[in-house]
Amino acid sequence: MFIDTHSHLFYKNFRDDLDEVVNRAIESGVDQIIVPATDLETAEQTIRLCEKYDMVFGAVGIHPHDSKDWDDSLLTKIQNLAEHKKIIAIGEIGLDYYYDFSPPEKQIRAFKAQIELAIELNLPVIIHNRDSDQDMMEIISQYCGKSLKAQFHCFNSSLNDAFEFIKMNHFISFTGNITFKNRGDIRSILEKIGLDSLLLETDSPFMTPVPFRGKRNEPAYVKYVAEKISEIHKVSVEEVAKTTSYNAFRLFGIGKSPELIYTYPLGRSLYINVTNRCNADCTFCKRTTFPFISGLNLGMRKSEEPAADLYIREISDPKKYEEIVFCGYGEPTIRWEIVKQVAAYVKANGGKTRLNTNGHGNLINHRDITPEMKDLIDVVSISFNSFDPGQYAQLMRLDEKHFFEMINFAKASKPYVKKVVMSVVTLDDVEIEKSRKVVEDEIGAEFRVREYF
Repeated sequence: MFIDTHSHLFYKNFRDDLDEVVNRAIESGVDQIIVPATDLETAEQTIRLCEKYDMVFGAVGIHPHDSKDWDDSLLTKIQNLAEHKKIIAIGEIGLDYYYDFSPPEKQIRAFKAQIELAIELNLPVIIHNRDSDQDMMEIISQYCGKSLKAQFHCFNSSLNDAFEFIKMNHFISFTGNITFKNRGDIRSILEKIGLDSLLLETDSPFMTPVPFRGKRNEPAYVKYVAEKISEIHKVSVEEVAKTTSYNAFRLFGIGKSPELIYTYPLGRSLYINVTNRCNADCTFCKRTTFPFISGLNLGMRKSEEPAADLYIREISDPKKYEEIVFCGYGEPTIRWEIVKQVAAYVKANGGKTRLNTNGHGNLINHRDITPEMKDLIDVVSISFNSFDPGQYAQLMRLDEKHFFEMINFAKASKPYVKKVVMSVVTLDDVEIEKSRKVVEDEIGAEFRVREYF
């Protein structure tokens, strides 16, 4: 159920009862534990832990506190240790300017060298960052596009930094301090970071969550971190566990990938994974790189696209849901005939429907399909993206004619559905209020803003 991605089980205060600690973790639903070393000695200890316990995996590297004696000859030793089959990352590495244990220039040299080793070995890195945000961002940005994969553990930087790291396809994790009464600042950051970018960790034996604060932390307590995340994000603990465990699979390769699904509940609605194909290639869309949501696999190949009867069986009673949403990561009007068949079933059985589309359905189907929505589709949600045709074309990676096609589709849909909604994504260059004015005043549709993350 859970994966604790950061637990220092080699510390002395685990020596007397480590078997019990591991058993309690298993009983609490922990499937895997990652133990990051901090120097060469603890790296050897970590490997022994990996060999003793099936559920334990490790990372090897030199912590910034221990980088004062760094020289590049250590890279060979770290590389040799990383050859062990259960070493799945380089870490814990990074920068720490809060304590004066190692000179900053030594920390930076060690950090960069270990990042480059990780890239060479195709391993992710586990990053420690304290009071070193400016140098950290500068260094990580240098490796953007160079296959660096990172976890920023015990995150304590700004929300903007979190967003920048996520844009570079890195992951964020928080410890038990999100349960502390005086850490509302961290919780406010956590609230704005999507589950698809989060990992679970304890940082044992440190950062013990409430209700055990003040005592030794251990992997079994990762469930309290998950519970706080579920509370803040207003989702179930099971969804937090499923999503973060899949994220650990994505980054570290442990656990397993979820199976392809065809329908999935979000909130009180049921979403229909119609297709992963699309005529656009939006800059902000993860359709081809990461077709997952909340740990659910939507990455359907054309050969896996089902007939309408499969969707109908999985919907069963459409009245159980607030609405049935034709969505997925692709453009559903590519399979318009299937959408119509399923929508007809939903409407005949008392359900409500919504079509999420880029508004190119007429172009895709070589005819005006909007009259066909009558009595089948209740709400049409269209990705407006930008009021400017040039910017729209850049975001969608399409010709500008698609902007006008989308506008015409929105206007043409209005007589046949109960509501037309048009949305933009919160990207830095998109002017929200100008887009709102066009949607509300010129098209006469409802306007919505969708958070990028």
